[in-house]
Amino acid sequence: MAAVSRIIHKFRSMCYYTHVGISTRTFSQEVLTKEKPIHIPVMVNEVLECLKPQPGQIFIDMTFGAGGHSQCILESAPDIKLFVLDRDPVSYSIASRLAGKFPGQVEPLLGKFSELPELLRSHGVRHNSIDGILFDLGCSSMQFDVAERGFSVSKDGPLDMRMDGYRFPEQPTAADVLANANEEDLVKILKVYGEEKQAKKITRAVIEARYTFKKLETTSELGELVASVCVDEERLDKLQRHAHSATKTFQALRIFVNNEINELNYGMILAETYLKVGGKLVTLTFHSLEDRIVKRHLLGNVIDNAINPLPLKYTNHSLWYDRNEIDSLLHSNWKLIHKHVLTPSVEEVNVNPRSRSAKLRAAIKVRDK
Repeated sequence: MAAVSRIIHKFRSMCYYTHVGISTRTFSQEVLTKEKPIHIPVMVNEVLECLKPQPGQIFIDMTFGAGGHSQCILESAPDIKLFVLDRDPVSYSIASRLAGKFPGQVEPLLGKFSELPELLRSHGVRHNSIDGILFDLGCSSMQFDVAERGFSVSKDGPLDMRMDGYRFPEQPTAADVLANANEEDLVKILKVYGEEKQAKKITRAVIEARYTFKKLETTSELGELVASVCVDEERLDKLQRHAHSATKTFQALRIFVNNEINELNYGMILAETYLKVGGKLVTLTFHSLEDRIVKRHLLGNVIDNAINPLPLKYTNHSLWYDRNEIDSLLHSNWKLIHKHVLTPSVEEVNVNPRSRSAKLRAAIKVRDK
């Protein structure tokens, strides 16, 4: 726990990203010296085209990040009211700076999706009152780029991966998960959240490492261990570039540590709750787990406030359903704006390769629950 305490102390004592006005120190000299933006928002034109902001409307940016999408929304029409939510204290600091640039228009909110109802209640926001909601899911570039956050396999740092930073000191880190999860659970984490085909082999190597040398504590240690297991396998990303064999393992641990899937499922329920009829929802997802949850919520394939694990297909032709049963299965409070998912243009991917996996879905709320 000494390592965890050191990381917490760093979060508390350091300020971030001097070029957005949060000065004195950063996590690393590398961040200080960079001239490029800390985050390039993905598919901005498509997002604005779907939301169509009008003067005086109210929006929620559920994943503020570095504020790229939020600033574009604010600049697209006068008198926009924008609630910006993020669980990362770094993003909250940036949001506070944006609030100073747009006085009376921006309300920074620090919290997870599951904390949103309480945060909005303190601002007097009621159900069915929001004009548009945006989700830009996954990990932000500024989180990947800071080695001390532990999100990136390509940057050596502590295996932390907590998006909340110091807010919950007792929250397990990725290193804690690797040190304490049993073999069966670790296999499930890698297979379900990372869709990792070599989940069993990687897990066995992690378990054996507990007894052969010290605890896995850094990103480089985990990356090297996974690479030693997948030595005969070459992996490519969507741009056909070499991809590290530990990429999916890192994704799985990050999703598990931050409870991202359950948070997203609840976030989609909240979006339907707070949007007014005619309000618009826009989501940007970056892997199939996120996209599956969004898609099934929009199609109404939800049972007891959770997505149906099965798609809406009828595989048994001997079964017969009456009209009411069919309507209940296909009922949705959403109307899709596009028939198919939107993806970034070739030009955008060339400028911002991290956008290559993005999928945009947009819908209009057509009825209340």
